[in-house]
Amino acid sequence: MWQEDPVATHAAHAAPDADTRAMRRAVELAARGLGTTSPNPVVGCVITDAAGTVVGEGWHERAGSPHAEVHALRAAGPAARGGTAYVTLEPCNHTGRTGPCAGALTEAGISRVVYAVPDPNPQASGGAATLRAAGVTTQAGLLADEAEEGNAAWLTSVRRGRPYVLWKYAATLDGRVAAADGTSRWISSAESRADVHRLRAEADAVVVGSGTLRADDPHLAVRGSAGDVRQPLRVVLDTRATVRPTARVLDGAAPTLIAVAEDADTRHLPGVEVARLPSGKDGVRVDAVLAELHRRGIRSVLLEGGPTLAGAFVAAGAVDRVVGYLAPVLLGAGPAALGDAGIATLTEALRLRITAADRIGTDLRITAVPTTASVPTALKEH
Repeated sequence: MWQEDPVATHAAHAAPDADTRAMRRAVELAARGLGTTSPNPVVGCVITDAAGTVVGEGWHERAGSPHAEVHALRAAGPAARGGTAYVTLEPCNHTGRTGPCAGALTEAGISRVVYAVPDPNPQASGGAATLRAAGVTTQAGLLADEAEEGNAAWLTSVRRGRPYVLWKYAATLDGRVAAADGTSRWISSAESRADVHRLRAEADAVVVGSGTLRADDPHLAVRGSAGDVRQPLRVVLDTRATVRPTARVLDGAAPTLIAVAEDADTRHLPGVEVARLPSGKDGVRVDAVLAELHRRGIRSVLLEGGPTLAGAFVAAGAVDRVVGYLAPVLLGAGPAALGDAGIATLTEALRLRITAADRIGTDLRITAVPTTASVPTALKEH
């Protein structure tokens, strides 16, 4: 009796088909735009000719520059006619600083478009319908989860009307971010600290609280990156405007915004950009900060503050991803990584799903996301 070769059968099922390979490549290309396309999304595109051979690739490189589809079409040239375009985001259908990609694909003679994620932006959506009306076959949803993860910041900003927030911290294995005497330099390895600069380079803004500013006088600008690095906006939540004019965040190496209470005295900060925001008994409100940043075009935030600030953001349901650098160090005393987040019992805990665990120097870097959308336990203020 004939039986299937289990090894061969598994290999046949495990091997990705041509569509999957092309879309996975498009996802890889999209990631090259992290840190340079905001407030636009990151998008990758691969074009194959009528025979299925890759003839063009592209990604959205910078806001205001040609979109991924245009770069790929230029690379493909006449070979695009009758071919397939694989795009991580539904081709746009509007004219802004660049023309609509749906029209560009149609004019190039593309016969089929496969895209991963529908465009949730009402100003740009509808590209798939335009393509279908022009006789182009469309397919949605291929590798949607992978494409969503790579474009999480932009998608969150459109869907939730606030910036995407990544909370980063470094701690000992017993969860301490500083010793009992307050010393914290350096818990993590040099490699971990270099990796943090990568996170900064990919973010639109870096946020800290006044406590961190007083204790550490951080610089918060990106260092150690080759080429022309776009510096993130440095944001300090400082309710009573206690920041000193000599603070390193005011040195001009990157733009800086000080978020203060509406009645704060800022006369000692001439020339410093200040946002006066609603506050409560615990300080400037998290929701007000995020709304102001979103209004300024900020789509992604790297939260680098201490335990109090982190607790306020968790309590406000405003943490979308956590990156923790765990060092092989024990302290036994000192502040914990997360302060009061309004969680009184285990059933209220914010549950996370680990998406990656990597060795960085001597440390372990854990990346995790909430298992469900964060729901504020209370509108926590800082």
